[in-house]
Amino acid sequence: MPRLEGKKVAILITDGFEQVEMTEPRKALEDAGAGTDIISPAKGKVRGWKMTDWGESFDVDVPLDQTDAEDYDALVLPGGVANPDKLRMNDKAVKFVRAFLQAGKPIAAICHGPWTLIEADGVQGRTMTSWPSLKTDLKNAGANWIDRSVVTDNGLVTSRKPDDIPDFNRKMIEEFAEGIHGGQRQAAHAAG
Repeated sequence: MPRLEGKKVAILITDGFEQVEMTEPRKALEDAGAGTDIISPAKGKVRGWKMTDWGESFDVDVPLDQTDAEDYDALVLPGGVANPDKLRMNDKAVKFVRAFLQAGKPIAAICHGPWTLIEADGVQGRTMTSWPSLKTDLKNAGANWIDRSVVTDNGLVTSRKPDDIPDFNRKMIEEFAEGIHGGQRQAAHAAG
């Protein structure tokens, strides 16, 4: 497994993120040597969702309005329904995600996380997967959607659901170790 010492990863979430889709990738990243920050438009704490009910609260490391994508090497976008739905309506969150796309920095999105990528014009021409209900949204935004546990496309890693987390974490760490992906930058510029 590649090591990520010296890499700094942003995890963009707000209230209602699927808790395991943040905690498990975060643990995998930190076990591989990366530093992680929870970035959120929420102030102080952000609350997770555990399948059918509210989960735990987590400290926000850096408020969204005080951060810059240039400070990070990669981005994680957990799912949950409420989380990406709120983030895609937040201009600062969309600009933050778009900055990673335009810089060619790797991004890992799971479950409903790709909703924010759609809003950031980051899916056109990309091969991706997601929670099944996003299939039509992604196809309408120009993505090639396939039903697989994990899909990678020039630094963009996507998975469908919590059961896919082991595959998601493995590919996320590989892509994050590789760093900047020229194909990601080219796709972002073509879309934007």
